[in-house]
Amino acid sequence: MKILVINGPNLNMLGIREPDIYGKQDFASLERSIREWANELFLEVALFQSNHEGEIVDIIQSAYGVFDGIVINPAAYTHTSVAILDALKAVGIPTVEVHLSDINTREEFRKHSYVSMVAKKTICGMGFDGYRKALEFHAQK
Repeated sequence: MKILVINGPNLNMLGIREPDIYGKQDFASLERSIREWANELFLEVALFQSNHEGEIVDIIQSAYGVFDGIVINPAAYTHTSVAILDALKAVGIPTVEVHLSDINTREEFRKHSYVSMVAKKTICGMGFDGYRKALEFHAQK
């Protein structure tokens, strides 16, 4: 099973950006962890990160017919991007939404997610372990 893991804007700044919210581990540590978990679950994984909405839409569209599942942390685009929602709808690939922090207990604007309208599951507030749970969800299919 092939899984595409997409990380949105500012996630490349993990360990630097608000470590009290997002943790002290850096983005390279997150990617290493994802690869290890995927290997343990016998999943093939491709990792992608962008600070640009259009690039995220492009990678979602290119996943059509190639990947069996998507794990996405759209970051700030969670709350603003109808384009990412529409791309996920268009490709019809089972998607799990992940957030390091619990968006439901933060600022009011963070409580709305466009991606959750299409996601099969949303995982919030588990830090890096949320990605492991998302991969496990896909591995059960």
